[in-house]
Amino acid sequence: MNGIVATEVPGQAAPKTLLETWGKNERMRHTPPIEWIVQKVDGDLRRRIGLLHGSFAALPSDDSRWTAIEMQFRGFCRAIDRLTETARHGRPASQPPTELGARIDWSINAAVASLNSLDPTLFGRRYPFQTFERSKAEPLNGALLAVIDRLHRLTPAIRAIDPGIDERLLAGLVRLQEPLPEKALA
Repeated sequence: MNGIVATEVPGQAAPKTLLETWGKNERMRHTPPIEWIVQKVDGDLRRRIGLLHGSFAALPSDDSRWTAIEMQFRGFCRAIDRLTETARHGRPASQPPTELGARIDWSINAAVASLNSLDPTLFGRRYPFQTFERSKAEPLNGALLAVIDRLHRLTPAIRAIDPGIDERLLAGLVRLQEPLPEKALA
């Protein structure tokens, strides 16, 4: 035999391998945890888009601004669908509804379901260098930022038809743990 045969010597540690494993790599600090992303989409973004769509639904369809705002809502739905496809392994099995309100709810529900299917212990960890693959966390974070950007682009258009939208969007932002007493302090 023209080779070196590795034998394990009792009492000595096994030789260390230079290969990495996905589960032992540290989390990337520039990507948020999946729990935060799910809470952001299911809580904050769902509430904000619901308020914006409520103001849009009150707008008559013969208004000249209606078509432009509807196109922005459809762009938001496409951004949510890209977030869903980034988090999911395959394509969605069903066709989304065509009515705008139902389409928004369907898209957000599909995004939350696909985000919840990710493993929170492995999400955000760097793939082993020997696989030459990128982590799923970076494109997913980029897709989330695109959804947030679409929402920010939509807000001024709704503000033009409903000036009181900002007050409703900011309601509940600050919650006092201990409310102020009704009697004056001094």
